[in-house]
Amino acid sequence: MDPALVKLIIELISGAVGGNLAGAASKDLNLGTLWNSVAGIVGGGLGGQILGALLGGGGEAAASLDIGSIIQQVAGGGLGGAILLAIVGFIKNKLANSA
Repeated sequence: MDPALVKLIIELISGAVGGNLAGAASKDLNLGTLWNSVAGIVGGGLGGQILGALLGGGGEAAASLDIGSIIQQVAGGGLGGAILLAIVGFIKNKLANSA
């Protein structure tokens, strides 16, 4: 299997976990399990790609699956998922309160 695809899958799964953990940690931001997962998956994909670009995850580094790159994908995906869930939850709450 292509290492880049494996890294993307790790980011997406980590994002879903990060989104659900953020939703469980803050009941104000919780969107429910399904939407926590969706926001987390999107945020995980974006966060993992951004972190990879910032830390130089392209080129030959993308062709390896060492423990450092896996940890980078888990961290980027998890944080990206949690951050995007927090943003979406905040916006949802502001819109609900203004109505």
